[in-house]
Amino acid sequence: MGDTTARDAHRLSLNPLRHVDPVGTLLLPGVLLVGQLLTFGRVMFMFGWAKPVPVAAWKFRDPRRGMMVVAAAGPAMNFVLAIAGALLLPRAPGALPGVFAYLDRAAAAHPWLSAFLVPFILYNLVLGLFNLLPIPPLDGGRIAVGLLPLALARIWARLERAGIVIVLLFVFLLPAALGEFGIRFDPFRAVLGRVLPWALRLVLGLTGHHMGPPIHEQFP
Repeated sequence: MGDTTARDAHRLSLNPLRHVDPVGTLLLPGVLLVGQLLTFGRVMFMFGWAKPVPVAAWKFRDPRRGMMVVAAAGPAMNFVLAIAGALLLPRAPGALPGVFAYLDRAAAAHPWLSAFLVPFILYNLVLGLFNLLPIPPLDGGRIAVGLLPLALARIWARLERAGIVIVLLFVFLLPAALGEFGIRFDPFRAVLGRVLPWALRLVLGLTGHHMGPPIHEQFP
């Protein structure tokens, strides 16, 4: 699309060391791991990120469209990997109405293979949906900036400075802190719990898994 910045910076590489971010890959996960050890598992979440891929939007032939395509590539790859995992997942015997009951049946029938593939499918779907949250610097936030009218897009793009703090606060820190007082506040899990079963049913259906009619279910 006209931008060679990532290639020039040698970031189009399968070498994981080229993508290590000192804070997101080392410091924050390390602090959270120490927190888990010191609290004997009461701090249960883990969060991190890789070094952002450099993009020079002004080099794109159409900068707004180019940034949307770049942003959409990450979640799209997560969904492609989830579909690939579902293609390899052995079919479960019988037609069960719930997707999680279907996965349990598949895991029971082929425990060794399913022990890898079921988490692989779920993690990629969760990551893809998480990155579609419309908060910069997440991919969904950059897609939103490309879709909004220019005046609103400029305002929304300014959120990128505080975006990661907003994500950490509302997705991880507030739910964990309020949970200690018996207060349930977890907006991301509430949305994910309703969207994930349908996304999982779609992926399994596209890859030839036969389930019964859909039922109301929520990701635990």
